[in-house]
Amino acid sequence: MPHAVITAGVKGLGKMISEAFLENGYDVTVQYRSNDGTVEKLKEEWINYETNVQFVNGDIEQKDDIHKLAEEARKFRPTIDVLVCNAGPYIFERKKLIEYDDEEWDRMVNGNLSSAFYLFQAFIPIMRKQQFGRIITFGFQESNQTPAWKYRSAFAAAKTGLTSLTKTVSIEEAENGITANMICPGKITGDMKEASIEAGKLQLDSETPVGRPGTGGDIARTVLFLADQQADLITGAVIEVTGGVDVLHRYR
Repeated sequence: MPHAVITAGVKGLGKMISEAFLENGYDVTVQYRSNDGTVEKLKEEWINYETNVQFVNGDIEQKDDIHKLAEEARKFRPTIDVLVCNAGPYIFERKKLIEYDDEEWDRMVNGNLSSAFYLFQAFIPIMRKQQFGRIITFGFQESNQTPAWKYRSAFAAAKTGLTSLTKTVSIEEAENGITANMICPGKITGDMKEASIEAGKLQLDSETPVGRPGTGGDIARTVLFLADQQADLITGAVIEVTGGVDVLHRYR
């Protein structure tokens, strides 16, 4: 049975990704940062998968916690087939670069870029031994083109760095049967983060060209596609799942 590790996998898009893996026959290691009762609720919700899922507490901004995650994942199952780097801090307040303080800048860079470096270093050696692995990271619309994103300078800088890092790893590890790809979600807000594709199709969204809101189900489906054993020819790709919406220029 394949084994997937998902960071920030108990809420929002992460929850939908974790659930999709469980429903498709994976064992899953779910990392989470803070326990506000969500884990206990999920254990009840996923009772049918209780032997297939483990929860690991930690902070992906801390190198030691990343090593702990890798160790716990190996204890749970000997192989690690998929690593989904879903966690990444975000500052919702809109502010110009000059207004950021050192702590905010460091958190954006450490949480969105440096954390991926440490995750890759912890999990790639395991995947090399297997001669198989799927790494999936998350960016933002057009991050492949290093665009300007007004009021999001720190986040955008970190994610565009992650885009390059993901593509570099895809080349370096191709000979080891490891792929690395990035998904760039569009406008997925509120309850839609934990909604299915079917639920999304029941709603209208005039701001999205396809006419409906994006959902966590859309992202989970894309993750499953990239994680498939037969998806080995897709690596170094940056896939936008936006429904055609222009997040950068419309939502400021």
